[in-house]
Amino acid sequence: MDNEWLRGLQRGPCSGSLSSGVQLRIILAFAATWLIWGSTYLAAAFAVQDMPPLMVAGTRNLLAGLVLYGVTRGMGGPRPTRRQWLEAAVVGVLLLGVGNGAVTWATGREPSGVVALVVSLVPLWLMVFGWIGRRGVRPSAIEVGGIALGLVGISLLVSTNPETVGSVSVLGLAVLVLSTIAWAVGSLYSRQLTPPAVPLMATGMEMLLGGVALFVASGAQGDFGSFSISDMTTRGWLSLAYLVVFGSIIGFSAYKWLLGRVRPALVGTYAFVNPVVAVLLGWAFAGEAITPRLAAAVLLIVGAVAMISLRPYFSRR
Repeated sequence: MDNEWLRGLQRGPCSGSLSSGVQLRIILAFAATWLIWGSTYLAAAFAVQDMPPLMVAGTRNLLAGLVLYGVTRGMGGPRPTRRQWLEAAVVGVLLLGVGNGAVTWATGREPSGVVALVVSLVPLWLMVFGWIGRRGVRPSAIEVGGIALGLVGISLLVSTNPETVGSVSVLGLAVLVLSTIAWAVGSLYSRQLTPPAVPLMATGMEMLLGGVALFVASGAQGDFGSFSISDMTTRGWLSLAYLVVFGSIIGFSAYKWLLGRVRPALVGTYAFVNPVVAVLLGWAFAGEAITPRLAAAVLLIVGAVAMISLRPYFSRR
């Protein structure tokens, strides 16, 4: 991996070379957000067939949060302050309560690959909101072009005809756009917080509180009265376990780690890569069709992430 390229990804000036250990951690963290998260859309689509969507999201985050918080506290992590709990509540509700909850809800009614494609709007909001304020970072022409190309790809997916294969409904699109805005705002807010002594503990706290918020929303719409644990199939249990371990504990922890170390626009490129993984897995394992329009959208979105990812090279020329 090009060391100079890795330095170009960082959120601020960097002198000297990155150690091989840091390089490896950056690569693995991107692999987790790009590839593992791409597979969670299919897992969520399977899980919501047996359990209400908000309950799936709540269970996923609550269990993962209990594991991370319990392990870090058990290893001697300091007791969080009231302020840290309040900050974790804001981040948890925005990222997981609204962001992840809305996406999980959408997978119950829209094709998983298409849901992942709409979530590609995240880098747009990260770029726009990251530009605002005294310490805002002005996006480069390459980044703006990449986001624009990605939006063209998104536009190919929207359809008011529910029978259109490989598209998203207007209601589904509205909910997903709300989720992307909440995710971007929560992500940028978390970057402004004082780094905790034990980052994984803070991540666990956010998952715990986001999971609680999701369970409250799930109960408010009557999910507990309509759901029976006997409804769960083996595939449903395995999908839920995959979401907890890989989607939340590994994937979300990697995402939070990257947020503090590389530029927001680049962290958000997971939302461009995830759809490619999700579309291929949905086609292979869930019978989701790959139409010419959907294929064109995927190509445009892949081109967008390439433009954003290669920005450090262009900026040196």
